[in-house]
Amino acid sequence: MSVGEEVRTEQTRPQQSLGTAAARNLATTTKSVPQMQEISSRWLLRSLPWVDIQGGTYRVNRRLTFAVGDGRVTFVKTGDRVEVIPAELGELPALRSYEDDEVLSELAQRCEQREFGPGEVIASFGGRADEVYLLAHGKVEKIGTGPYGDDAVLGVLADGAYFGDQALLDGDAIWEFTARTVTACTVLVLPRQEVEQVAERADSLREHLEQQRSIPEQRSNKYGEKEIDLAAGHSGEPDIPHTFVDYDARPREYELSVAQTVLRIHSRVADLYNQPMNQTEQQIRLTVEALKERQEHELINNREFGLLHNCEYDQRIQPHDGVPGPDDLDELLSRRRGTKLLLAHPRAIAAIGRELNRRGLVPETIDVAGNRIPTWRGVPIYPCNKIPVTEARTSSIIAMRTGEQDQGVIGLRATGIPDEIEPSLSVRFMGINEQAIIKYLVTAYYSAAVLVPDALGVLENVEIGRWQ
Repeated sequence: MSVGEEVRTEQTRPQQSLGTAAARNLATTTKSVPQMQEISSRWLLRSLPWVDIQGGTYRVNRRLTFAVGDGRVTFVKTGDRVEVIPAELGELPALRSYEDDEVLSELAQRCEQREFGPGEVIASFGGRADEVYLLAHGKVEKIGTGPYGDDAVLGVLADGAYFGDQALLDGDAIWEFTARTVTACTVLVLPRQEVEQVAERADSLREHLEQQRSIPEQRSNKYGEKEIDLAAGHSGEPDIPHTFVDYDARPREYELSVAQTVLRIHSRVADLYNQPMNQTEQQIRLTVEALKERQEHELINNREFGLLHNCEYDQRIQPHDGVPGPDDLDELLSRRRGTKLLLAHPRAIAAIGRELNRRGLVPETIDVAGNRIPTWRGVPIYPCNKIPVTEARTSSIIAMRTGEQDQGVIGLRATGIPDEIEPSLSVRFMGINEQAIIKYLVTAYYSAAVLVPDALGVLENVEIGRWQ
């Protein structure tokens, strides 16, 4: 028999047993529960201490703090021209609480745009400070004299910062540091002479500046809080100072935010297709997972209570070389006592690892719930993919002290709500419509509060795409 005849015989041979395709119709398959790629580790939700609140609002009472106007200035860019938003000039301490929009607009128009290349000196130590510099784009180092006479970097300024604002109130002011560019910079310059010319015609501005000059310097501690007068080390019978602790008259209140959705399930599916898995339970489970992912995203990015937007400007620092090096992490940790954790995008953690490897350093790791978590100076660095990464491949690293007892960052929630399946998370039956669709309202209530400003710090503009 030839090969061709043998193949034809095999194809025409009658089937002698049940095929696997037909057998599967009668077999019970082994299956998984529905899977979901969106689920992440959610270390922030797991690490944040949660405080139960009543009435939906949490008030943070603090000692009285004197306003110092240390915000950031916002700009508008049109082509290659940059202009400061007039109202943003109110961030300068000398113009704090000044509200004449017409005068502020004239001051904004008198700002001169200048471009500086990397390594150029903008202002020199000891020179006369007669100009205010508004940094629209780029990075500037503040260089001072170290304890042994060498240059020391006092800090790094980035987009939105300003310096030289003392020139508006003190005609004899001098530069106490050297300002040198790290990258190419776009700077708006407001000379004191221009401000004086405007003040000659605008009585409101002249009176405001005179009032600012006449205000006695408030006695405060290094945190800006009203100082408590004390006496120590005395002998005999001196007069003991009298004092009291003043409170902030307008403390901040945090209201619980909400994330909700209406889950719809056809009654026929819920009645007939519940073996071996309950369809309603699986639908609710995956919906709750998505709700928790959104909850963590809001805790990071919400403009009202999100961590990135509620960090004080003096607690925001810039990396000295762009990449997140050990020196930058040390600076971030040194801004607060008892840092409990660091949060960073996974790509930022990879950038930290590359920089440590370049310097021959090996970070320690700890075991957290069966996961190996890298640390720096004993502080765990948790991954959080909710921290944004910009198109320029920069990100941020968040440092936190947590807990009410340590005056740190806390999560807010309300337990005991109706139809609660988890703390502050409920699934409420909403009825069945005329199309036999069952509806459930899935709700989560949450927020976050920063009890004192130094509990939260951010290392901004971290480069995560540089390979060395």
